[in-house]
Amino acid sequence: MSKVPVRRTAVAASLISLSLALTACGSEDEKKDAKAVAKGSPSAAAPAAKALTQAELEKLALTKTDLKDHDFKAPEPGEALKPGSAVADKPDCRPIAAAATEGTPATAVAQLTRMVMPVPKTAPTPSGASTDEKIETGLKNAADSLDSATMTFTTLSSYDGTGAADAMAALKKAATTCADGFTVTVEGDKTKMAKVTPAAYSGGDEALAYTLTMDVDGELADTHLVTVRKGATIANFYTMPIGEKATRSTAIPDAQVKKLG
Repeated sequence: MSKVPVRRTAVAASLISLSLALTACGSEDEKKDAKAVAKGSPSAAAPAAKALTQAELEKLALTKTDLKDHDFKAPEPGEALKPGSAVADKPDCRPIAAAATEGTPATAVAQLTRMVMPVPKTAPTPSGASTDEKIETGLKNAADSLDSATMTFTTLSSYDGTGAADAMAALKKAATTCADGFTVTVEGDKTKMAKVTPAAYSGGDEALAYTLTMDVDGELADTHLVTVRKGATIANFYTMPIGEKATRSTAIPDAQVKKLG
């Protein structure tokens, strides 16, 4: 038997495993306020601001009304990780490791996370199809859906003062410092990122985008991070491809940035 399908399955399994770990991230901050801890030089272009409340973030979060062809899910109660639970093997890589796991480069005053997946496009069952044909169509639809599936963790976080700008500066510095990769540990599970590559995205007051290449026993898989600041609020999007034919889309960040105003 060829090892290629097995290795691809291992990659998919690792992505799904990481997505389950990330499911827990962020909701702890949805319940309690915390002090911003981002450090760095405040952006001259970013005036001091007051953080949005949890209720205000809720109103700004994307829903199915905003993207009808996507499904949305909030983390379940009790799934939350405490801020700082994601540990990078290189301390300087902490901001980008946190952005990819906890949903924000630095601890925020308030934050919320949603898991977003495109609604699978399915082939219609032929009119008058037999039971076997219906089963075959259903199986094909299921396989095609998995092959093109992605999971995006969308997080809104708010900061006091220049905290949001400082967090963006810290993320940018970490991405440069950790271009050759890093390892992040979440609840004892280690994930190796082989490299961090700059990508393109524009929106909000400032935006950063990177491709984080995951290494699973030598098999590589690209994951995508987009982080956008609008005033004192940061919108963070971490997308993981589940299937081989999954493609990167800007539909989710575009819709969220538009809703932020």
